[in-house]
Amino acid sequence: MSLSLYDLSVPNYVQALGAVSGFLAKGAAFCAEQGSDPNEIVGARMTDDMLPFSFQIASITHHSLGAIEGVQKGAFYPPKDPGTYSYSDLQKLVEDARAGLEKVTPDAVNGCEGKDLVFHLGKHQLPFTAENFLLSFSFPNFYFHVTTAYDILRMRGVKIGKADYLGRMRMKM
Repeated sequence: MSLSLYDLSVPNYVQALGAVSGFLAKGAAFCAEQGSDPNEIVGARMTDDMLPFSFQIASITHHSLGAIEGVQKGAFYPPKDPGTYSYSDLQKLVEDARAGLEKVTPDAVNGCEGKDLVFHLGKHQLPFTAENFLLSFSFPNFYFHVTTAYDILRMRGVKIGKADYLGRMRMKM
């Protein structure tokens, strides 16, 4: 069995975005049960020198749908300042990225195999191929931000576990 660039990327992004959507929903429900405002989570950080929860969620969408769009364009840029989001805005960002990825066709991604991509980082330009960009740069960043968002919710007391992180995958035995 051979795997295509689409097979290696889009289904993984969609699964993880579904998981993020699920643990965001649990976070909102937790806040409702506790009588707290979910918007208090938006600025939460694991430590002072880490970016807040809102940045983690915005980066998840940037390194999923944004990465696929970058591969198609041949250029990728760091995320712009996401500005001020509410908790429900963050939920919508995730849902919009997931919906956007579900519209991406295998041919659209597989047609980018071997294509050059330049990551523009200020005055620096880092060259990649589409495959190398997705597998060595985008995926690690994507999963870092998914994990950090998950950890912030756990730190705030939201009852989520590994099955939530995995998107409650159905295992075939």
